Amino acid sequence: MKDYKELLTQFIANALAEDLGSGDHTSLSTIPVNKKGEAKLIIKDKGVLAGVDVALAIFKQVDADLQVHVLLADGAKVEFGDIALTVEGNVSSILIAERLVLNTMQRMSGIASTTARIVAKLKDTNTRVLDTRKTTPNLRFLEKQAVVIGGGVNHRIGLYDMILIKDNHVDYAGGIKNALLAAKAYIKDKKLTLEIEIEVRTISELEEVIEAGGADRILLDNFSFENLKSAVNLIHGRFPTEASGGISEENVLEYAQCGVDFISMGALTHSVKSLDMSLKATN
Repeated sequence: MKDYKELLTQFIANALAEDLGSGDHTSLSTIPVNKKGEAKLIIKDKGVLAGVDVALAIFKQVDADLQVHVLLADGAKVEFGDIALTVEGNVSSILIAERLVLNTMQRMSGIASTTARIVAKLKDTNTRVLDTRKTTPNLRFLEKQAVVIGGGVNHRIGLYDMILIKDNHVDYAGGIKNALLAAKAYIKDKKLTLEIEIEVRTISELEEVIEAGGADRILLDNFSFENLKSAVNLIHGRFPTEASGGISEENVLEYAQCGVDFISMGALTHSVKSLDMSLKATN
């Protein structure tokens, strides 16, 4: 994976090219080229702020002469009317950066806010919330950063940094034991240091995993509360446990109370409501 700075620079360049095209003809036609001004980023909702550092990078990449004054940092709890930052400099540059800054911060803040609410629900348990690969293409690195800002934990980043044997892998491999043996042999042959997680759908599949061994974590997918409790008791601390499937903000605590170590939720990134905010001229 490319390093964060390289990914961010490339993301900003691509996003600006998509938006700017042959030029911001509205600003070019209505505002003097050298006009200076100031704008403030106003929060219009309650939640957790994320993407401030990304906004700084966007403003800098658009125009290195823009002066940004950060008033609220990533992770700050915000309310309607709060001002996150101000920016001063060439007005056309501010307007070019405006939509990309807002789109990115609103999306990241929505993810951070959702994550923070779920983390708060789990505060009296030993369960941690994980994100998934259910992310916006090419925005995964920012969406997963937002999860961390909200107090969550990143699961694997992609297909390359963990072996996660899911139901299709098990079925195509010819069963639990075959899949685990093949994964262990692959890691040994390639001299890799990847963890192996395996998904199970039933108690009987769980028993196969326990008997076969070789897994670093067991993913209990779409288990009922009763079966999830039984599975955790059967595992009895021998493997870290993760629950997934059908978990929402409304029922996440009930899943955690079954005793799992982790809960993975696609809802952290695939269906969050963005946090409302706007960039407004101050002069």
